[in-house]
Amino acid sequence: MSLEPIDPETALELYLADKENDLAEASLEAHEYRLNHLVRWCNQQDITNLNTLTGRQLHKYRLWRREEGDLSKVAEKTQMDTVRVFIRWLESIDGVEQDLSEKVLSPSITPDENSRDVMLDTERATEVLAHLEKYEYATIDHVAIALMWHTMMRVGGVHALDVEDFDAEEQYLEVRHRPDAGTPIKNKGDGERLVALSDQLCTLLEDWIENQRPEVTDDYNRRPLLASRRGRAQKTTLREYVYQWSRPCAIGNECPHDRDPEECEAIPHGSASKCPSSVSPHAIRRGSITHSLNNDMPDKVVSDRANVSQAVIDQHYDRRTEREKMEQRRDYLDDL
Repeated sequence: MSLEPIDPETALELYLADKENDLAEASLEAHEYRLNHLVRWCNQQDITNLNTLTGRQLHKYRLWRREEGDLSKVAEKTQMDTVRVFIRWLESIDGVEQDLSEKVLSPSITPDENSRDVMLDTERATEVLAHLEKYEYATIDHVAIALMWHTMMRVGGVHALDVEDFDAEEQYLEVRHRPDAGTPIKNKGDGERLVALSDQLCTLLEDWIENQRPEVTDDYNRRPLLASRRGRAQKTTLREYVYQWSRPCAIGNECPHDRDPEECEAIPHGSASKCPSSVSPHAIRRGSITHSLNNDMPDKVVSDRANVSQAVIDQHYDRRTEREKMEQRRDYLDDL
């Protein structure tokens, strides 16, 4: 077999273009993020032609990435599994030696290790929302975080909402998959649903729309619910709101890490994720699901509302202890 020379940057560009129709937007972005590290490493190693890539070099990359990124076992597996997919694709276009993908090593993990434990618990979520209610009422930060907590939505679902998706009279939001209009959602058509809202959240949304929301449209002439002066708020911006307000110091609490605010690396704009106590939107979702389960919301209701299977809830989201589950089951004994 004759290999055709290809540099790392071109290979990644062609790979992403080829996968554009196969992967959801969020998955494509994740692949690009992970593989950019491999491109960066190749540049550091002066690897300009992937034809020369070897299994030993890929193992060195794995060790470099583990140390450089301070990766957990789960994160390392995720990154190396993506590298394997990329190398397998390169084999199909004669960019690397055949069967090189079989030499990409990735750690084995148990189901327990694959379950992430980070979540915004009820106490912290209540503190954050109380602070926003008092000092940042009906700002986009407040609305975004309140929506994520009270609806269990993924950040992509919140990002996809339009003003017209909110029915104030019937008190619900309609989550829709609109890939042709710039807002695909996870699970596509299967992710479409109506989400009931509380009186308090409806009032917040009404106050946001009537008093604070910029009267703008996006590139598809739609009126995004979460809007900035430039149009639909970006998902990265929504994530940053969560990182920002989940820092203890942001809501007036003492820093649990004994950091000096004047020198803390998590203080500058865009750096909030560097705070060890800050969490991602997924941690809000996990905390909200666990909160609902702890408050006796039926598993099926949680599954439908959050648009996630019962099996996935059990493995990745449910953070109740075995004793908490037992005590909840005890409440039903009188009905037997």
